[in-house]
Amino acid sequence: MNPTRPASPTRRLLAAAAVATAALPLAAFAQAKWPEKPVRMLVAGPAGGSADILARLLGDHLAKDIGQPVIVEPKPGAGGILAVNELSQAPRDGHTLLVAVNSLVSEIPHIVKTKVDMSREIVPLAELARGGLVLVGNPAVPAKTLPELVAYVKGNPGKVNVASYTAGTLSHVLGLQLNKAAGIDLVHVGYKGSTPALQDVMGGHVPLMFDGIPTSLPLLKAGRIKAFAVSTPKRSALLPEVPTFAELGYPQLEAIAWMGLWCKPEVPAALQQRVRDAALKALGQAGVRERLAEVGFEPGQPRAVDELSKSLRVDYERMGTLLKAIDFKPE
Repeated sequence: MNPTRPASPTRRLLAAAAVATAALPLAAFAQAKWPEKPVRMLVAGPAGGSADILARLLGDHLAKDIGQPVIVEPKPGAGGILAVNELSQAPRDGHTLLVAVNSLVSEIPHIVKTKVDMSREIVPLAELARGGLVLVGNPAVPAKTLPELVAYVKGNPGKVNVASYTAGTLSHVLGLQLNKAAGIDLVHVGYKGSTPALQDVMGGHVPLMFDGIPTSLPLLKAGRIKAFAVSTPKRSALLPEVPTFAELGYPQLEAIAWMGLWCKPEVPAALQQRVRDAALKALGQAGVRERLAEVGFEPGQPRAVDELSKSLRVDYERMGTLLKAIDFKPE
């Protein structure tokens, strides 16, 4: 037998299979050790905002399940791009995650000039929660209903401002849509998060805002702001007296936003699944759904990662068409 004779294709396949099989226990062992250290949960938004509230709720329950601390780190600014940049510099070991609204992929690229393709920078692991937005105003605004508000804005052309929690998010886009649908000219004022915007609404510096229900709910209950309409398909159980935009003749403003858990695409698929499973398990614990409702969220739907990715592509195309129709220019 010639010792230098090349191995047959069959022998090469058997040898490769043997190596792969031998590596399986090591790979399984490595993944079984996750997490080996505290988990960083970046938040695409400010402290006290909707994403921050949800991240802390998830983090508390996740930490108990995985046996490691979960450190929540708000990273506001640039419509979430700063948080994505922070994530991109982290190791691909599943110890750095991101909590952010879906608009980070479906809307921000149309509205904020960026050098990166957001759909390639982050991938969704799970839908954590969902909900609509509510148009709120300072109590001194001389209108009690949306029709009265539209009439008031028409009577004061170019003089009524509407805040968004970040330029480029659904909060901003709904204001643009209302302008188009109602034939009014609300002037957009972008903020870095719900908290500073709501403070200015309460202070009378800006009269109106499209905000997520979770952050506005406590202020609505306290009478510090008032609500005109919600973007949900049906009235919110948390604000049953507030009509939907569709009820009032503006079906264009029907919209749902969802908050997701994201990671770097370079994180191995098996590890992504492990993180997803851990997050969904934490959110499925007793009392979490009740707590979500208390802070203004509906529980997320257990959609598969492929479904989430498809919905992002659909929303991206829809938003692009919408913004083009209103001739919106990126900032």
